[in-house]
Amino acid sequence: MTLFAAARLPREILFGKGQRRVLPAVAAKYGRRAFVCTDERFAATSQFAEILAGLHDTTIETLVYDRTLPDVPRDSVAACIAEAKTFKPDMVIGIGGGSCLDMAKCAALLLSHGGKLENYYGEFKVPGPTLPVIAVPTTAGTGSEVTPVAVISDPDRTLKVGIASPHLIAAVALCDPDLTATCPPFLTAIAGADALTHAIEAFTAAKRGADPHLPQQHVFVGKSALTDHFALLAIRLLGRSLEKAYRDGSDENARADVMMGALAAGCAFGTAGTAAAHAVQYPVGALTHTPHGLGVATMLPYVMNYNLAAAAAEIAEVGTALGLSPLSGRDVDALAHATIREVSRLFGAIGITPTLAKLGLPEDKIDWTAEQALGIDRLIKNNPRPFDLAAMRRLVRAAYDGDMSATMM
Repeated sequence: MTLFAAARLPREILFGKGQRRVLPAVAAKYGRRAFVCTDERFAATSQFAEILAGLHDTTIETLVYDRTLPDVPRDSVAACIAEAKTFKPDMVIGIGGGSCLDMAKCAALLLSHGGKLENYYGEFKVPGPTLPVIAVPTTAGTGSEVTPVAVISDPDRTLKVGIASPHLIAAVALCDPDLTATCPPFLTAIAGADALTHAIEAFTAAKRGADPHLPQQHVFVGKSALTDHFALLAIRLLGRSLEKAYRDGSDENARADVMMGALAAGCAFGTAGTAAAHAVQYPVGALTHTPHGLGVATMLPYVMNYNLAAAAAEIAEVGTALGLSPLSGRDVDALAHATIREVSRLFGAIGITPTLAKLGLPEDKIDWTAEQALGIDRLIKNNPRPFDLAAMRRLVRAAYDGDMSATMM
């Protein structure tokens, strides 16, 4: 075996309690005019007022856009940058959940290169560097602070779409777990479950590193030595602390673990990519209008069970990272099955919906969901076990019925 590794990351990652207070010093490295993207909820907090005051005290002028919406509707990006063009910012600061960070990436893109957002859908469509983005997450889930992708909802398309380019990676990821302290339990759960799904799908992704040109042709290139390192770190941290953070939001150590887990998961899947759980969630989310993290987590145990035939060793290693101790004489397959049960247990303990039926998917949309999922090639080709339409239909039906055994066919 020839060792292969690839990773694309921000220039600087800063993590720790109180790191938000160094934002003015970090921003000053990039200029004196900052366009700030956030949402109405966070804009009304004392923490946001403190952050703005710190920037102003460092003589950094700011213009705030505080109307970011979930899933970043396409036309809202145009409205956002219309306010920023005359301001002529030196940088864009995204503060908030994943949608706020994605809005900041899109704003930096269009302020730098112009045109319509839809011109950049897909991989490697961004022609060059953008205004520097400083990403300050206030939730622990999407990993957008370190990834090369922004997810958009386009009214002309049924499914959400992505813009994927190394040029979209933030210049700085500034992560302060104190900013997640007010996240309610349900948001903590679905964001953390999203992060764990990112990490497990990145770690069990197909190995596609034989072609040296692959990272120049695709943004997401499958698992590698470096992405595995980040994925296992994320799994360990989330496995030991996600349930704790869900049950006690004031537990600072648990909050820090979960935020670091989300960050590390982003470092993993931002290069490795995700797979079938995400592919199914795209059409399911379009039909049910349920949160992304909830949908991918609902699917993950079924996808892991489907992948046992191709990735039992990797799934067993996930179990070890989650804290399962191999019993004397237990083989890889037994540990892999135990891993899937542990993921299901953890998700059940934090309120993740166990089936697509309970998520609200209409039964008569199972075949349509399978067809749409199979068509998302960038995700399906990353899955360690191949799919055809019949296999995808069986997977979606199994997740609808809650029949784990049906995924093994």
